[in-house]
Amino acid sequence: MIYGCASKTPPGPPNRLIVGLVSYDTGARSVEKYERFRQYLAERTQSVVELEPVFNELRAVEQIERNIWSIVFAPSGLAAIAIAEAQYIPIFPLQGVNNLRSVTVVRDDSSFESLTDLSNEIIALGEPGSAVGYYLPLYDFYGLTLSEIRFAPTPKTVLTWLSEGMIAAGSLAEDDFQRYRKDFSPTKFRVLHQSRIIPPGALLLGPTVERNQQKIIEMALKEASSDIASDAGYIPNSPPPKFDQLIILLEKVRPLQARVREKPAVLTLEKTDPDPE
Repeated sequence: MIYGCASKTPPGPPNRLIVGLVSYDTGARSVEKYERFRQYLAERTQSVVELEPVFNELRAVEQIERNIWSIVFAPSGLAAIAIAEAQYIPIFPLQGVNNLRSVTVVRDDSSFESLTDLSNEIIALGEPGSAVGYYLPLYDFYGLTLSEIRFAPTPKTVLTWLSEGMIAAGSLAEDDFQRYRKDFSPTKFRVLHQSRIIPPGALLLGPTVERNQQKIIEMALKEASSDIASDAGYIPNSPPPKFDQLIILLEKVRPLQARVREKPAVLTLEKTDPDPE
């Protein structure tokens, strides 16, 4: 008989956390600013942490609906969908524009003066899942009949189509419009309509993350250094935004989605008041 030899149990497989994010950049640029965040979170949680960028909101909605992502850097529309339909939990606000809204833009040389002037025209929206590119403008277009709605994979694509005369108008985030408009000189654009203001995005925790692990993750993110949090783009020690009104708006707009790919797209619902107020 041998004394003093404790049996050793092999360690179990490490926890695996998948961090989802929407990035319109491609390649290494889409994840490099999150690398310090990934390393820090892996050390603090003793987990394998993987970054999974997607390049539009449509793919992000699919991952959320399948509960693939443990943590999500979610823009406003994606956050509202994840909270309302997939039981994700908001924990911190994302950095960004406080007065976030959508703009519908036209070429400066066009004759359009209001949204109603776009009846029977071709317009562009962003992908489903984007509050500023899709849901807000769809809400504002309620009651119109459009010749066709096209769906741009990125905000810059909206301006490309507009500059080339492929569409009469396009909707995108106001800050994206200001960022990209200079790339299309000498074409000039004009804002035809501004949407209501909505809250910024949020950092979310997925419903499949075990409760104790949720607490560990939240504490780690709260205690992250300012440079790590800043690089990743979230604000620790601040309460998450409230998405109640945005969720109501999405619920009102969702029935229109059955019609957006029709030609023409008749954006009217019988016996339905689209106003969530």
